[in-house]
Amino acid sequence: MRVEDILRTKNTRIATVRMNETVAIAAQLMRAGNISAVVVKDVCRTEGNVAVGMFSERDVVRAIASHGAAGVDLKVSNLISVQELVSCRSTDTLEHVRHLMNANHIRHVPVIDDATLIGVISIRDISTALEKDGIGAAQLAPA
Repeated sequence: MRVEDILRTKNTRIATVRMNETVAIAAQLMRAGNISAVVVKDVCRTEGNVAVGMFSERDVVRAIASHGAAGVDLKVSNLISVQELVSCRSTDTLEHVRHLMNANHIRHVPVIDDATLIGVISIRDISTALEKDGIGAAQLAPA
């Protein structure tokens, strides 16, 4: 099973936030969309509209735990590392993406084909797809 198989069944809207937005704005977007992560984009004239990271509920918690109530006023860019964007392609297998998630301790991965953001895949998406397909976690576990 491949990432593209999951993307076909998902909502096509991709929730994004700009790097210069605040933690509060990102949290509001997640709440409004009933999602736990958004793609962070860097919008500049020379590079276009580029995915540079993911911002999740964990990042909101980290901001508030480290800075108290003032954490909601921090810029999203202060809490992500743009050098470490972990992404996948629509043709990647679910096993490969699951390995990326485990190795990087993340639960959401942007799907980027030909430098274009086409979706986001979550560990829940993978789990649900494999359950529907009748593939158990034991079959995915490394030997």
